[in-house]
Parts: sequence; structure tokens; C-alpha cells
Amino acid sequence: MTDTIFTESMNPITVRRHGDPRVTGTAVAFTEHRYNQDEVSAQLTSFAEPGFARFAASSGVEYRSLALPLERYSGLTGFTEANAAYLEVAAELGEQAVRRALDAAHVRPDEVDAIVTVSSTGVAVPTIDARIASAVGLRPDVKRIPLFGLGCVAGAAGLARVHDYLRGFPDQVAVLLSVELCSLTLQRDDTSIPALIGVCLFGDGAAAVVAAGADRVPAGLPLHPGPRILATRSRLFADTVDVMGWNVSSSGFQLVMSRDVPKMADDHLRDEVDRFLADQGLATADISTWVCHPGGPKVLDAMHNAIGTPPEALRHSWQSMRDNGNISSASVLDVLDRTVADGPTAGSLGLMLAMGPGFSFELLLLGW
Repeated sequence: MTDTIFTESMNPITVRRHGDPRVTGTAVAFTEHRYNQDEVSAQLTSFAEPGFARFAASSGVEYRSLALPLERYSGLTGFTEANAAYLEVAAELGEQAVRRALDAAHVRPDEVDAIVTVSSTGVAVPTIDARIASAVGLRPDVKRIPLFGLGCVAGAAGLARVHDYLRGFPDQVAVLLSVELCSLTLQRDDTSIPALIGVCLFGDGAAAVVAAGADRVPAGLPLHPGPRILATRSRLFADTVDVMGWNVSSSGFQLVMSRDVPKMADDHLRDEVDRFLADQGLATADISTWVCHPGGPKVLDAMHNAIGTPPEALRHSWQSMRDNGNISSASVLDVLDRTVADGPTAGSLGLMLAMGPGFSFELLLLGW
């Protein structure tokens, strides 16, 4: 099976395809607790040094939705209470996101064969997918695949694992759910630089993606259907576990965020992108759509500089960060949702990209 795909220069190339899954629905969900940057910064931190206000103003974040009303955070006594709030709000937002994505895909809940759930901002056993399955209407025999600990890369990594599953079961439907409530991990007495970054950048929300195997894609797709997932690549760098992640203690999750994060993009991203695309017979000039995780202004600038993207290529990433902050793994799915709504040209190619703890990259080649 072959397809003709048009590159950025509008030169047609022929790509061999072997049953690629297609994204058929995307959605995001947020609480009603929405605040601007000044409100969040004033309430969620005890920072007083002048550098904090300067960093907050230059973060690229203007608004965020939070799991709880701002006045609730000062009363949280520790990890136990914060995690109880995580369980309640994550289930609510997760159910909303999955329902909306299924509606967008015109898929009934009982048609879902597998659900991949990603989250790294709370602990849930049973997992969030189990807590919402009955309410959503998923079948009792739905395959549950929860993933914890991938952090910001999990949105892209979760979609890659959905791709893997549907390549093996091309007649099935799978859902990816990301729920991240970053505000519930913030610790007011933590005055470290990573904590400052967390207060200024991170927000809360959920996102869901519905994908169908190649033998399950309906004949009548929407006017602007989601992309096919053509190929994926994971990249884990040795001796980088201290670059990004959590220090977990009795008080909860303490953010680890090294200044080397943008440097990892500067030093390694272009080579990884080039090799991934070369394996598909492509180059960066062939990519017209970029779906990149908005990890922060320095990360987005590093992505732009490393890859050499056109000036407008990352506009959805910048807009997502401005409107919602960095929602960890849900952010790249918010960017995907915006991109799908924008309606890329049929026959064009896109690249989804995220970075996360490990240190790791996740790349997905997308075809519209």
C-alpha cells in the first residue's frame, strides 16, 4: 500500500504505508478555576526576591486553570490532602475529556477496546481509567494501560503506544487520556529555582485522543480529520536522570528541573529529528506542521533554534502556553487539538515532539 504525500515544497513523494492508525477525535478539559499569572504567582508562593516577578512576567504564561480555587491551596496540609484532591478532580476532568473526544470521533464508549492513561502529578490505585470507566460507559473488558512517571513526554509517548497497540489490532479503537494537576504538587515553603519555575509555568488540565486502527477507520471522515500516525521513535539519554523529574518525599512531589533542559534540545534535538526523518526518507523541509510540547519559553526557543523551524511553525505551542501554562503531558495534546482544528492541508506531513524525564525525547511522524 502506498500514498502520495506532498512535502513542504509541494513536491510529491511516495510513502509506503502498512495499516497506519488515524486520530479520529481530540478534546481538552479544564476546571472553572481560571486565573491570570499575577493571581497565581501571588497566592501559590512565598517568593519575595525581585527575580521572581521578572521571571513570572517573562514566562510566556498569561492564564491558567487550576484544580482548586486559589484560596484552597493555603489550607492543604500535605501530600495526603493534595492527593485526595488529585483523585477527585482528575476523575472529573478525565471523564469530561474522554466524553468530548469520543463525541468528536463519533465513537460510542462501548466501541473502545483499549485506554492508555498517562499522569505524573498524583498517585491513584486503582488508576484514573478504572475510576471513570463505568461513568463513561466503557466495556467491562476494555484493556487498561496506565503509564506513570513519564512526565512532560507522556502525551507524545502515550500516543506512540496507542499507535503500537493499533498496529497490532488494526480493527480496534483506542483512547489516550492525559490528566495532570501540577498545582497540587507545589510546596509553598520550597524556595528553590525549580519551584520558582513550577509556580510560573505549570497549569492543570486533561486531554484525550481517540484513534482507530487502519481496518476500523470509518469511510466518512470529518472535513478536517485528524492525522494518521505514520512512525514513532523514543530516545533515552544515559546518565540524565537528574535533569528533570520529581523528588518524592513525605511532603509530596518536589520538582527537579535542571538548567540543562534547553541545552539537551540545543545539543541533541536536531540530530534526533534528522535521523528519525531520514529513516522515513524525509528531511525537516518536508514537514509543514509542528506539534511541539510547550515546556516553557526557553524550551520552545531551543526547539526552534535546534530544528530551524519557520517563524510561525510553533504558534500553537506558544498559544497553548500563553492560555494554559505547561500542563505537563496534556500540553502537547492541547497543541494537537489546536492543530487538528486548524485543518492542515490534506497530504501534508507533521511532526509531534516532546521532551521529558529520563532524559528523553518522543517523536511521531503524522500524515494528514
